[in-house]
Amino acid sequence: MAEAISRAGGLALIASAGGRLEPDLEASAGELIRLPVQTKNPITAIHNAWRLARVIKERGVNIVHARSRAPAWSAYLAARLSGVPFVTTFHGIYNARSALKRFYNSVMARGDIVIANSEYTREHVLENYAEAKPDRIVTIPRGVDLAVFNPDRISNDDIAAIRALWRVPPGGKEIVLIAPARLTRWKGQLVLIEAMAMLQKRRPGAAKLIFAGDAQGRQSYVEDMTSAIEQAGLRDVVAIAGHLRQMPEAFAASDIALFPVIEPEAFGRGAVEAQAMGVPVIASNLGGFTETVIENETGFLTPPGVAAALAVMIERMIDLGAEKRVEMGGKGRARVQKLYSKTALQTATLAVYQRLLDEADDRRSANARGAPVL
Repeated sequence: MAEAISRAGGLALIASAGGRLEPDLEASAGELIRLPVQTKNPITAIHNAWRLARVIKERGVNIVHARSRAPAWSAYLAARLSGVPFVTTFHGIYNARSALKRFYNSVMARGDIVIANSEYTREHVLENYAEAKPDRIVTIPRGVDLAVFNPDRISNDDIAAIRALWRVPPGGKEIVLIAPARLTRWKGQLVLIEAMAMLQKRRPGAAKLIFAGDAQGRQSYVEDMTSAIEQAGLRDVVAIAGHLRQMPEAFAASDIALFPVIEPEAFGRGAVEAQAMGVPVIASNLGGFTETVIENETGFLTPPGVAAALAVMIERMIDLGAEKRVEMGGKGRARVQKLYSKTALQTATLAVYQRLLDEADDRRSANARGAPVL
């Protein structure tokens, strides 16, 4: 969105503690306002709100857009103090085991407009948050940069280099499976390891699995994964590659992408990125995957948490053969181009901004005339 705002003649100010995407922000002509907005400390959050309100005033900010709960509280307070429109994007399906947690989550439903990243997310918001009004919730699926996630830009040498890194023998018959997700229990990696153990017993050496994702400090879970791999005798079959920045190349080096989550994914951008690269997908029949993966056309959906069913789905995909998998991948890419492009997301989000700016102008005009504001 920083890129789209800059292209439209605006300036994107990103309030964040920073991170690995800072070079991308700079390349998009956005500006980082370094603040500890990730904090859950209420005193720091209030301090952040005052600092953001000062930035809004000094820089002439027209719209505040929040994308995560902790920063959203500071952003919400700053927007209300400053009298500027407040937008949220509801990216996740948040657990709410107590009234306090539900209140904490509710900030994402308090936008003047709430952007849901899937129809599944929109229904979740309406069912769980009275703060959200149906006519103020807009569904805008997450977008993929089709110039980056483009199989035509990946060479055979790139693919060979990645496969060599993963110790996949050149010219071998192994099917390469990739499971791209941060390493956390609900993403289903342990279920997939169990499924791979079943597959290895029935079809030794048929597939190699690569886990690509950041543990984000969850070292004990990584140890659980490693232990499960060792106990199942899968050391030569399953590898934990960690965070991979060059995901287009990683998808291009893979035959099948897997997303075995055991809890609903609000959208699941990884499955869309895989399909953009022409890779067929196997995903749990949950949440956003039910919208982005078309059964038996762009991939397969499988019952969540059932290792035996997942193993069968992997076998089914292997048995399709390379030609059918390529055909399935092509259908997936065509669908992503139609529905999930970065450009579509940018255009739809800019339209939300314009709607809010127009409404703010109407209110100011009504106030100037002394007319009642409805």
